[in-house]
This record gives sequence, C-alpha cells and structure tokens, in this order.
Amino acid sequence: MSSDSRYKFILVPPFRLPDEDQFKVPAYSEPADAPKEQRLLNSHFVMKHLEDVDWELHEGAPPPYGNWSVETREEFAYAATARIDCVREACESGKYNGVILLGGGEPGFMESREIGYKHGVVVTGNAFSQMYLATLLGDGFSIIDIEGVHNVYYRDLVRTHQLQNRCRSIRGIGYSLPRPGDTDPDTLTSQCEAALKGDKSVAVERAIEQAEAAIVEDGAEVITLGCSMTFFLQPFIKDGLKQRGWDVPVLEGYTASIELAKLMVNLGVNASGITYMGARPQKILNKIVV
Repeated sequence: MSSDSRYKFILVPPFRLPDEDQFKVPAYSEPADAPKEQRLLNSHFVMKHLEDVDWELHEGAPPPYGNWSVETREEFAYAATARIDCVREACESGKYNGVILLGGGEPGFMESREIGYKHGVVVTGNAFSQMYLATLLGDGFSIIDIEGVHNVYYRDLVRTHQLQNRCRSIRGIGYSLPRPGDTDPDTLTSQCEAALKGDKSVAVERAIEQAEAAIVEDGAEVITLGCSMTFFLQPFIKDGLKQRGWDVPVLEGYTASIELAKLMVNLGVNASGITYMGARPQKILNKIVV
C-alpha cells in the first residue's frame, strides 16, 4: 500500500477474544500477531474498499467483562470504555485521519467521535454509517440481526441516531453469539463456515426470508445488518432477494463505514463542533433546543 494515500485509517475492533478460548468468533479470535488481512472480518469482500487506503488494524482491547462476545447493555458499556482508550491513543499519535470503529453495536461511538473531533480525525461506526446511508437510498430500512437482547440493544441505537421514523423493523435470524451456558452445537459461526464453503446454511435461508418479510410486511426499501457477525450475510441476502425479484440495496457495516470516512475526508468535513464540543469551547450556546 502506498504511504502517500490520502486516506490513513485505523480500524478498531470492539474487542479481542483469546485465540485459544472456547467462545471463538471469526476474526475477533485471531492471534494479535496474525496478518491484518487474516484478522479482518469478511476480508474477501471488504478488502476492495481498502485498496486505496493506507490502513492498520488495531488488535482490539480484551473485554473487561469476560471472554465472550458482547451482547447485553452491561457488556457494551464495558467494551466501550476499553475501546475509548484505543481510539484516544490512535488519535493522539497523529498518524491517522480516520478511525473506523468495527462492530455492529459500535460501543463507544459517541465518545470516540468527541475524541476524534478534538484531534481533527474522522470517526465512523458500523450502525451509524449503514443507517444514514440507507436513508439516502430508500424511504425506510430494516435491520437483519442475530436475536434476543442484541435486537433490543440495536433498537436503542436506532433511537440514539434519531431514525425511528425511517427504521421499519429489526428482524432476528434465531442465532446468538457463543457465551457461557450455551450447549447447542449449531452456532452462527458454524452457519457462516457452511455458507462460505457453498454448503447449505440455515442462517442464510432465514436471513433471506426475514429480509423479504421486511420488504413485504414492514415496508422496508433498504436492508441493513445488525451484529457484525451477520455481515457475512450481505452478498447472500442481496443475491437471494434478487432471485426473488427484489432489487433493493443491502448494506453492511465495515464497507459502509470505510466509504463514509473516505467521503468525509474528501469533503474536508468532520463532526460538528457543537454536537461534539469539548469541555471549554470558544463559544458556548446559552440555549440548547431539544
């Protein structure tokens, strides 16, 4: 990669799981010293969006709450706190003009944008990027996610980004991430492996069914994805819907975040200094309108 690229990005995972642990998930469980392409989730279709980028992949912070993937609000809060330090260090280094926060639930996104604004660094997150790009492509979007508590957490993200009137639904595919107490050998990881080998995948079938239901029943005109462990589904959902006659955009978090960061760099814009003002800004508003 040419060092004179105008895009100097660091991609920061939401966490790093011990590579020897029983709760492995793709990419996030890879050894920290593995090649960055090996540690990049869905690199087979994400890499083309990084061809013109001088990029690094942070190893990620170990989750303070345990050795499994984040799902609950408590776990997201711990992951956010751990990742904020990674973002601050990256911004303070002066090496980057963009920070891409990986992970569908984007823990620490608002706080990281505040840090990025302070240092003149663009910060994008997976949910934020997908949702707002979706509003440019259609009247309403739906989210295909894993299941359970993550769906509820993602609903909170929709509200945080003030897109309740554009989000048509959040639909689960009946799989969650591995964690203590799970005994079912049929996991999202195994479903992903089967799909990428060209074998039958129940997760793929459910995702296509739920995406079509979101269009027919909920009024979605664009499909987005929730948890980053569902991002592998993007090409399968896109092709599956097309085979059924639906020509709708299907977005995925990594590529949406990378391309949005490029756009912001190209336009020479960053987050608003009012939205993400520091502790002692030059100007202070006497009134904030809610």
